[in-house]
Amino acid sequence: MNLKTIGYAMGITIFTVACNQYKTQVTDSGLKYQMFEHKEDARKSKLGDIMSFHLVLKNGTDSTLRDTYKEGNPVKMVLQAPQYKGSFEEGLTLLAAGDSAKFLINADTLFAKIGQPMPPMIKKGSELSFTVKVLSVLTSEEFQKQQSEASGKQKGIDNKTIEDFLAKNNLKAKARKTASGLYYVPQVEGSGPSPVSGDNVKVHYTGKFLDGKEFDSSKNQGKPLDLQVGAGMVIPGWEEGIMLMKKGEKGLLIIPSGLAYGPEAYGPIPGNSVLQFEMELLDFSKGQPQPAGPPVAPPTR
Repeated sequence: MNLKTIGYAMGITIFTVACNQYKTQVTDSGLKYQMFEHKEDARKSKLGDIMSFHLVLKNGTDSTLRDTYKEGNPVKMVLQAPQYKGSFEEGLTLLAAGDSAKFLINADTLFAKIGQPMPPMIKKGSELSFTVKVLSVLTSEEFQKQQSEASGKQKGIDNKTIEDFLAKNNLKAKARKTASGLYYVPQVEGSGPSPVSGDNVKVHYTGKFLDGKEFDSSKNQGKPLDLQVGAGMVIPGWEEGIMLMKKGEKGLLIIPSGLAYGPEAYGPIPGNSVLQFEMELLDFSKGQPQPAGPPVAPPTR
C-alpha cells in the first residue's frame, strides 16, 4: 500500500469517526440528541445539582429564539426531575462539565406536555433545537461554597471601587459606612425620626452607575415610589439606606453589588455592579410588619 493509499484510507477513517460522533442518537424515552463533546470519565449531572451552561435555542435551522452567548449571561438552574419523558431536562442529565450537545424536541409535543399554548413565532410541527455547552456542574454544597468565596472576594473589590469613587468626587469626609458595607452621603438634612421596618414610605430616586450614566428614575415617571420597608420589596441596600434617612432628607446611597443585584445581570445592570442612588424621603407613615418576600426592584424602566 503506497502513501497515497494510506492517506486516503486514513481520511476515510477520520471522516467515518466524525460522522459517527455527531450522528443523531435517541434515548429509550425518545429524546433525539447529538453529542459534540463528551467526557466519559466525568461525573454526570444529577438531580439537585446546580448547572451553568450556554444555550442556543432555535426553531428549525434558521430562527434563533435565544442565544445566551449574545446575552452575555449563561443559564444557571437547579436540575429537577424531567416534566415528561424525552424532555430537555432529561437531556441535561446526560451531560457533565465541559460537555456540549444538541437536543431536538418536537414543538407540538413540548407545549402539549407542559400545558401551555404555543407562541406565535413557533410553527406547529416544527422541531426545536437546544444546543448546550456546560460550563459547570456543582452539588448544592459546592455551589454554596463557591458563592461564599466569590462574595467575599467581590466585597473587597466593591469596597475599593467605592473608596476610589468617594476620593475622586471629594465625598469621603461626608460619607458614612455601615457594617454591611453600604455608604450613605447626606446632602439635605431632614427632620424627626427615621422610618423603621414595616413603615410605608414615599421616595423619589435616581439610579446611576458610578460613571454617572443614569439607568432609572422615579422623577422621569412623574411620581414618587411608594413601598413598605422591611418587607423584602426592594434590594437590601435600599432597605437599609431608607431607614437611615429622616422625612424631607436627601442623600446619596452608594450600594455594593452584594446589597444590590449581586453577580447576575438585571435588566440594564451588569452583574457585580456598584450603584449610586440619589434618594429623597418625601414622607412615611406607620405600617404593620409583613413577612419578607423575594427582593425585586427599584423598578428599572
